[in-house]
Amino acid sequence: MNKNFLIVYCHPYDNSFNHAELLAIKNNLNKHNIKFNVIDLYNDHFNPVYDSEELSLFHLGKTHDTLVVKYLKLLKESTDIIFITPIWWNSIPGMLKGFIDKVMKEGEGLTHTITKTGVKGLLNNLKHTYVFTTSTTPTFYFKLAMGNSIKKIFINKTLKQLGMKHIKWFNFGGITNSKITKRKRYLYNLNNLKLS
Repeated sequence: MNKNFLIVYCHPYDNSFNHAELLAIKNNLNKHNIKFNVIDLYNDHFNPVYDSEELSLFHLGKTHDTLVVKYLKLLKESTDIIFITPIWWNSIPGMLKGFIDKVMKEGEGLTHTITKTGVKGLLNNLKHTYVFTTSTTPTFYFKLAMGNSIKKIFINKTLKQLGMKHIKWFNFGGITNSKITKRKRYLYNLNNLKLS
């Protein structure tokens, strides 16, 4: 089966380290002739906020947002997914939360259904999931003292509920005070990381 990666990128600033990660990962995929699409939430001017009409359509699995329609199609056509995002205030940014809220639609043929025991994920087409984050807090401190919401909530609950499998998480902690040599080494490793 030919691979078709979907990159969900969430950062508004092109000079950010997250953007450098995006470029390294795109280069990695190009180098290995792997097809991919990029959802650039800020550049697309995605509106992460529900309005009353959109919310009234939720349980029908419908939307009036053309970007949601586009994003859903890309999700269903992909074999693997990559998230690139900063950690802001110990969690994912509101923009990425809004992507999950609005794009993950309930209904057969969409992203999930609701059963008596809760959410049943339908994104079984996504065989591998990668989450690349950056944080001001050092990674060990984020994991041990700050609640580790990325692993405990975003990955182990939200993404797994939606049917995503084989999830790997990479965090560049202490980004604010990191040395340029460490950043370059990390990007070099991303450029050469084996993406299954």
